[in-house]
Amino acid sequence: MALKHHADRLKAASLQDLSKARTDRPALDAPGWSVDLTRHYLDADTEAELAETAARKDLAGAIERLFDAAIVNPSEGRAALHWALRAPAPTHESTKAVRQTALDAEVLAEQIARGEKTSSAGKPFKAIVHIGIGGSDFGPRLIADAFHDKRHAGMELRYCANLDPLDLSLAVDGLDPAETLVVGVSKSFGTEETLYNLGRARTWLKASVGDGWAQHFVLVTANPPRAKAWLDGADGLILDLPETIGGRYSIWSAGSVACSIALKSDVMADFRQGAADMDAHVASAPLGENLAVRLALLDYWNSSFMGFGARALLAYSRRLRLLPAYLQQLEMESNGKSVGPDGEAVDLATTPLLWGGEGTIGQHSYHQWLHQSPTVMPAEFILAPGSREDTEGVTGLTAHALAQAEVLANGRTLDEVRAEEPELPMEIAAQKVHAGGRPSTLFQAPVLDAYRLGSLIALFEHRTYLAGVLWGVNSFDQWGVERGKTMAGRLKPALDGETTADDPVTAKLIAGIRTAH
Repeated sequence: MALKHHADRLKAASLQDLSKARTDRPALDAPGWSVDLTRHYLDADTEAELAETAARKDLAGAIERLFDAAIVNPSEGRAALHWALRAPAPTHESTKAVRQTALDAEVLAEQIARGEKTSSAGKPFKAIVHIGIGGSDFGPRLIADAFHDKRHAGMELRYCANLDPLDLSLAVDGLDPAETLVVGVSKSFGTEETLYNLGRARTWLKASVGDGWAQHFVLVTANPPRAKAWLDGADGLILDLPETIGGRYSIWSAGSVACSIALKSDVMADFRQGAADMDAHVASAPLGENLAVRLALLDYWNSSFMGFGARALLAYSRRLRLLPAYLQQLEMESNGKSVGPDGEAVDLATTPLLWGGEGTIGQHSYHQWLHQSPTVMPAEFILAPGSREDTEGVTGLTAHALAQAEVLANGRTLDEVRAEEPELPMEIAAQKVHAGGRPSTLFQAPVLDAYRLGSLIALFEHRTYLAGVLWGVNSFDQWGVERGKTMAGRLKPALDGETTADDPVTAKLIAGIRTAH
C-alpha cells in the first residue's frame, strides 16, 4: 500500500524539517475557526496519496448520503439525522419532523423560563436537575459548564449521571423541591442508571410536593409509552428524541432542554447556528478545502499508518474544559471498533485513544509526559479564550499554547542545553533534552462563544463519521457498550446472594465484596 510506504519513509524524517517545508501552506478556514496542519509527518507526495484515498473511499458520496438522509447506520437500518436538528430549512419530511422536535423543546423552554409553566405549587422553577448518562449527559453538561456565566439570574442547573447514590444526593442538596424541575433524558427509557436516579428523584419530590410531583418532570425519550408508564397516569411533560439521533449526537436535541431553560435564549440559538454553518461548509467545500475531510484523513494517516495509538486534546480555553470528555465518547464510541458492517475484520488500526484537558493547567502535570516520555503522541491545541477582557491573560494563554507546540515539535538538543546553561553538570543537562518530533494541530479562534462551540462540535461529528468511512466501520452503533450492560444485569443476583457468577474470578471477587459488607 502506498500510504504504508510513505509512512515508513517519513517515520525516519525530521518533523522540524518537514514542517519548515510546509510553512507556505495556508491554514484551513471553516465557520468560526482557523486550523493549521503544518506540524505533521506529511509531505506533498503523502498528501496527494491521501487525496486519492479520499476519492477512492468516496468521501464526497458519504457526505452526500448523510445530508440526503440515506441509511448510513446499516446495523439498525437508519439514517443519522442529528444535523437536521440544527438545519435552518430542512426539505425532506423526515428531516422536518426531526427539526420540529428541537423547536418544540425550545418553545417549552421559553414557557418554563418565563414562568408560564410552573411547579405544582404555582411557583416558577428556580432549579433544574438534569438526569441522564453518556450522550444524554456529556453534551448538556458541556454547554452548561461552558456558558455558566450566561444563565438566567437566580437559576440553578445541576447534573446527575452516576449510579453511585451520592451523585443524586449532591445534585438535590439544598434545593427546594417546590421550585425544582427534573429533566430526565433516556432514548430507550430503559437506561438503568437514568431510571434509578429518576426513581430516587421522584421519591424526593413526592415526599415534599405530594400528588403534583409529575409537574416537576420533563422526560425526553424516543419511547413515550415507557415514559408514560413511568409517570403512572400522572400528567407529565414528554419531549421526543427521534430514533435517528444517536445519544452521542443528541446535544442539539430536546435532550439539551435544561440548557435552553437555564441559559439566555441567544446561547442555544447561536450554538445551533454555528453547527448549521459548519454543516454547510462540509456539504459544499471541495475535498481539499473541506476541514472535516482533511481532519478525517489526518486521523486515518496518524492512527493507521504512523502508528499513533492515542491523541491528546489540549483546550486552551476555560469554556472548553469538559470538551475532552465529550469528544472521548463521540470518537471512541463511534469508531472504537475492529469489525465492519459486513461482519469482516478491518485490517488497520482505527480510532486512537483520545484524552486531554485544560491548558494551561495540564502544563503542570501531564505535559511532562508529552514532552519527554519515550512515547510519541500527536496533540491538538484548541486556542480560544473564553474572554478577552484582559489583554495580559489572552497574551499569556496564546504564548503558552504556541510554546508548547513548538517544543513538542522541535525539541531541545544537548548542545542547545549546554550552550544556554553551560554550568550544568552533564547528568542534569542530559535530563533537560527534549527529543521533539511530536506532531500537533492548532485550532484557533479569537474567542470561544456559543456559535464557535456549535461549529466546533459539528466539525468533530463530521470528522468522526468520515474517519469511520475511511476505516470501514459503522460510526453509529455501539455493540461494545451493550455487552457490559447485559453482563451487569446477570451479576446483580450474584451480588444479592441468589446465584453464583459463572466466571471463577468474578465469583471470588463477589465473595470478597459480600464478606466485606
